[in-house]
Amino acid sequence: MRAYFLCGLVAGVLLLAAGKTAAHHSFAAEFDANKPITLTGTVTKVEWTNPHVWFYINVKDKETGKVTNWGAEMGPPHGLQRRGWRRETLKIGEEVTVVGSLAKNGS
Repeated sequence: MRAYFLCGLVAGVLLLAAGKTAAHHSFAAEFDANKPITLTGTVTKVEWTNPHVWFYINVKDKETGKVTNWGAEMGPPHGLQRRGWRRETLKIGEEVTVVGSLAKNGS
């Protein structure tokens, strides 16, 4: 009887934890899939920290010549490492193209 109780307790805790994890990483809560954006620019900074890796690029407006620094969020460091990414993968000064979605607040 005690073994069934423990199994039930463990299953309940796992289900609750899974629900919190899924809610924490909701794309729709922060980003707008109806606002796609493509940016090409030069990497200025890389923050390889939990819970997500961020990098920043300087993007030059083709019409005005004004340079704006944009931030882009990637996955968690351990997930990127499993896919072959390392801290040195994105280098300062390197030109990259980012395809993503704007934040819901337009930033």
